[in-house]
Amino acid sequence: MGIEGLQYRGMKLIKYKGVKGLWLISDESEDPDIVVYYCHGGGFSMGSSYFYLEFLLAWVGLLKNAGYKNPALFALEYSLAPEAVYPQQLQQTLAGYNYVLSRVQDSSQICVGGDSAGATLILSMLLQKSMDKSKRESLPGTAIMISPWVNLVSVKNCDTPSDYLNADSLHLYGNQYAGSMASLDDPLVSPAKCTDLEWWRRASPEHGWSFFFGAEEVFAPETKELIRKLKKTDANVYVHEEPGSIHAWPVASLFLGRDKEERQHGLRNIVEFIRQNIGLRENGTKHS
Repeated sequence: MGIEGLQYRGMKLIKYKGVKGLWLISDESEDPDIVVYYCHGGGFSMGSSYFYLEFLLAWVGLLKNAGYKNPALFALEYSLAPEAVYPQQLQQTLAGYNYVLSRVQDSSQICVGGDSAGATLILSMLLQKSMDKSKRESLPGTAIMISPWVNLVSVKNCDTPSDYLNADSLHLYGNQYAGSMASLDDPLVSPAKCTDLEWWRRASPEHGWSFFFGAEEVFAPETKELIRKLKKTDANVYVHEEPGSIHAWPVASLFLGRDKEERQHGLRNIVEFIRQNIGLRENGTKHS
């Protein structure tokens, strides 16, 4: 099964072996020197990569400004709950990663990332891949976790005066995603349930993790707990807890910021982390 796509100014809608998503690249005639693989948030039940398009385009642009010659980004369009439930979205996330692998020379050029439920899918994907020794060699270079929903139903997911998320609604969405057959105690459904530090060590990207979340958001306590686990594995873990901020603030600020500096504050920090951990390389290979 081949690739079908409609290209418009460096953007393609990709349909490849059951995978659907947006492919953004500076120069389609050459291979990328870095690829971001992104899964959007939305409680597993809403949202689309198209809603994030300004954020994603700005990300590619900032990578170009940071010195990468031909940065690219693939944003997965996964099926939404309640019509689709686990493990369908995880299987699509794994298939999307395989598409990204087909576009790079080695997996260290890949940065995986997501916000909220999208970050859950990325965490689950890494745990799943690390279970198979033959697939660990193709883990990504690094991971960007923006306000990850690490524990789908938790007493620690509590409403705050500042955040726009509601814990009761989130728990409803989490149960919808799990469906009637999956267990919320399964780490591949709810990654915080993985207490095996060796499993997390195996699942960690080559150059580690970065976490961006708001100090006032519903998911902050569970996010901090996962960070504590990962640090025990000796993985490289960078943490940016934005004071006074809400859920998915790097995304929200791009739309709500008062000026360019405020709008790109989160993305610039993300790109700086990537730049420090995925080095620049010579590029010029023509893509056939």
